[in-house]
Amino acid sequence: MMQKISPDVKLGTNVKIYDFVNLYGCEIGDNTKVGAFVEIQKGARIGANCKISSHSFICEGVTIEDEVFIGSSATILCGVTIGEEAIIGAGSIVTKDVSPRTIVTGNPARFVRITHAENNQQH
Repeated sequence: MMQKISPDVKLGTNVKIYDFVNLYGCEIGDNTKVGAFVEIQKGARIGANCKISSHSFICEGVTIEDEVFIGSSATILCGVTIGEEAIIGAGSIVTKDVSPRTIVTGNPARFVRITHAENNQQH
């Protein structure tokens, strides 16, 4: 397995890391999957139950909240925060914060739609 994981990386429980991954000074939450050919730079914080798909690049100081899905070949620029349950489309370049439960795609990434409304309905 070819990986470069620096000693200052903090991994939660049950984190799955595929081959050819570079991790530097970041934190990755429980049950998160990091695909092949992903780089996560120092100061980045990835929440629990996330999926970072292959060939993605997470720049320095990025915050990715819980249950986020990042499509293949996405780039998240420095200091951006991605809200919980957001979805980042494949190949997107994310240049600004993404609200929770929002889908964005493109270069630069733009709002597509809300993933689902809060479930406040009574049955």
